[in-house]
Amino acid sequence: MRSIAVMNQKGGVGKTTTVVNLSAALCALGKRVLALDIDPQSNLTTWLLGPGSEELEGTVAELLQGALNLEDVVMSTGIEGLDLAPADLRLSGAERTLAGEIAAETILRKVIDRADLAPCEEDPGFDLYDFLIIDCPPSVGMLTVNALSAVKEIVIPVQAQALSLNGVANLRRVIGVIQSRLNPQLRISGILLSMTDGRTNLSREVEETTRRHFGDLVFETTIRENVRVAECPSHFLPLSDYAPSSPAVADYRKLAEEVLGREGQEKVPLQETA
Repeated sequence: MRSIAVMNQKGGVGKTTTVVNLSAALCALGKRVLALDIDPQSNLTTWLLGPGSEELEGTVAELLQGALNLEDVVMSTGIEGLDLAPADLRLSGAERTLAGEIAAETILRKVIDRADLAPCEEDPGFDLYDFLIIDCPPSVGMLTVNALSAVKEIVIPVQAQALSLNGVANLRRVIGVIQSRLNPQLRISGILLSMTDGRTNLSREVEETTRRHFGDLVFETTIRENVRVAECPSHFLPLSDYAPSSPAVADYRKLAEEVLGREGQEKVPLQETA
């Protein structure tokens, strides 16, 4: 099972949008995805569960506190191939509790490691999911550190606007510390340019600068700005279900194909690319 954290400490760059629509695109290609919400704002959970997100019994908060196992909280989203480990505001309290725990930074990794995700007794190596994709908070706190300690890959959405690259540059230090102290296997799977508009000089300049600084680490795919992308969360649907004719649907499918194509490739530590 490939494990990916979608993160950027800058808010409003499309992290949750990327998780939902990349997951849906992977499922459309026949993959099985478990999305995990580790953001106390729980936008991913609200998007995928709609009104059902208001009556959750087991959440990621209980996972981190040791009260439940991962398989106890996983829910179906109604999208074929896509399940969710949900979150709600209880996660804020769990984060405060974790601050006093020993080895708190690796609790999520241990939860995932002991989860029963191999339901086929005849083939113990068979995973229930092809991908675990984690939606991270827009900060580098205990929850984000737990996510980065638990996965092997990171996808970094970058909005095609001025100052966006500052956040990516700041991530160099964070990822370097995680790699050296907690998770030496952690690598950048790709930097994703989102909300691009090829008609504007600014968008083109940001893309050119990003590719010049980070080279092949930047996904060839860019996500075009489209009003339907902003609308679909309020309808509790991925873009491919809400507006299948939107140009961004093709973008996310191309992104999913590119993510699949990068499997097994050597990932480059971000601090070595600038």
